Amino acid sequence: MTLWKELKEQWRFMDGVVIICLIILSFSPLVVFGINQKNQSSENGMIAVIRIDGKEVDRFELNENTKHYEKTYYPGKDKYNIVEMEGTRIRVKEDNSPDQIAVRTGWISKVGQTSICLPHKLVIEIISANPSEDDEDMIITF
Repeated sequence: MTLWKELKEQWRFMDGVVIICLIILSFSPLVVFGINQKNQSSENGMIAVIRIDGKEVDRFELNENTKHYEKTYYPGKDKYNIVEMEGTRIRVKEDNSPDQIAVRTGWISKVGQTSICLPHKLVIEIISANPSEDDEDMIITF
């Protein structure tokens, strides 16, 4: 007997129904997250929070009227990060860390996005200016 015939004999109709349902359900987190992100639009206002070693050092409101601005942070001896803001987006433009992950992350512009420079312990996080009660419970501190 060939493998195909053996599988065909063991296959039941409900097996197919269960498999199709599981495939459809596997996409439900993507749909829920997409709807949540759509509801957290920039109309509510966004704030960029900059932390070094877990301590908040700066907070900037991001909106369409935000002018181009650069600021240099010195998280330690011989360490620097140049943060650039423009409109509703922010990024680490330049730093002297060996891996350059924060620089390669590029612009972030949506609520919940982060840019992290681990060697310098610098974290940029975009939060909602008007967080709901559920959002306040989910604030992460390092």
